[in-house]
Amino acid sequence: MRLAAFIRAEIESILSDWEAFSKTLYHAKNMNKSGLRDHAREMLLEIADDLDSQQDEYEQAAKSKGCAPMDGEETWAEVHGEDRQTSGFTVIETVSEFRALRASVVSHWSKEHPTLAGQRLEDLTRFHEAIDKAVAESLEQYATVKEMETRLFGAILLASPDPIYVLDLEGRFIYANKATADLFAMEPEAIIGKSTFDLGFSFASDFQRNLDKVIADQSTYRGKFVHTFASGLGERFEYLLAPVLDEQQETEATVCISRDITEQAIADEKVWHNAHYDLLTGLPNRRLFLDRLEQEIKHAKRRSRPLGLLFMDLDGFKDVNDSLGHEAGDRILSDVADRLANCVRANDTVARLGGDEFTVILTGAEQREDVEHVAQTIIDALARPFHMGEERIQISVSIGISFYPEAAATPDALLEAADKAMYKAKKAGSNQMCFHDTLDKANTLRSQSLPTQ
Repeated sequence: MRLAAFIRAEIESILSDWEAFSKTLYHAKNMNKSGLRDHAREMLLEIADDLDSQQDEYEQAAKSKGCAPMDGEETWAEVHGEDRQTSGFTVIETVSEFRALRASVVSHWSKEHPTLAGQRLEDLTRFHEAIDKAVAESLEQYATVKEMETRLFGAILLASPDPIYVLDLEGRFIYANKATADLFAMEPEAIIGKSTFDLGFSFASDFQRNLDKVIADQSTYRGKFVHTFASGLGERFEYLLAPVLDEQQETEATVCISRDITEQAIADEKVWHNAHYDLLTGLPNRRLFLDRLEQEIKHAKRRSRPLGLLFMDLDGFKDVNDSLGHEAGDRILSDVADRLANCVRANDTVARLGGDEFTVILTGAEQREDVEHVAQTIIDALARPFHMGEERIQISVSIGISFYPEAAATPDALLEAADKAMYKAKKAGSNQMCFHDTLDKANTLRSQSLPTQ
């Protein structure tokens, strides 16, 4: 039996040996069975057809040097080379496949024919030449695709608006694209070999710590940093770190892709600010006030300290607003906010709940007298005239006061208690304050004085 016929007859046994070998290749482990066997099968059948063909002296000489005839048709070896390159195979892995095929065919053929001579020896020689030709075709196509990929990748890096750079295991730059050089306002050669510490970047410590983690864990990391580069381009950035693995799956470098998110961050902050702050006065609105009140109650509970809450409503504001117009009313509300802020400490919270209702959270209110002093300071501040050109506007304020934990233990209940006290103060006249516990005592005394039926 000629070698070509033998290959066709024993192809399943040959492929079984090949499949066992393929499991030793790292990049072959993730490929399905057909992806591995189909290429080997077609190449063996192509080699068998080649063995059956007639060759002149020129073709034999060319094949002995691993050269293929220039017929313009793509061979399975070329298909193999392109596929293995795009599948991530290394050159060594790609060549190893041909070595394994060669060894499998020779082993089976030698067992069938222990003595090789004459036609059998000639067939084996032509088989080796065909394998060498296939290796040459596969590697040539592999290199062609690799070079194209390199050119495309280089073009992508050059055209990318995002800074992309590669760092070695010590955190030194070994590659930086044009966007990186433009951002740093440096020539690429001045960046290479430097670390973020060498370049004096403010985020260097955090960046290096995250870089070390990516190298050690072979994981990706997403982070952010704030820094003003010499170019003045951007201020806030997000970045992605990813490990680069060698053929032994060891980390050999780290690639970083960063992006300028300054405009997005400012836009997000503006949206958040508009959702949590009163647009007229700049004070926290009801949403932010309730959130801060909840946090302050938690802090007070942990520290076992009291918390004071003032609920305020302006007296006479509606008349001013109706007589002078909303523009004048808005100016007064803005002035009220400024005066309130000047009456409390920086760590206290002044908020506008809506309309002419304001609140103040007094943290660490140890003494009742201290809270009463703040409330009286507010009353006095708002009793001073507000000036609208040459016109003097006079308003006053009614203040209700509640304490955590005496009056309530939740934000809504504490606010409701202060609200009730405020209405009691309003009924008493202008420039009045009322404590919630006083309100409760008054109600208790009133109920005790009612005649029995």
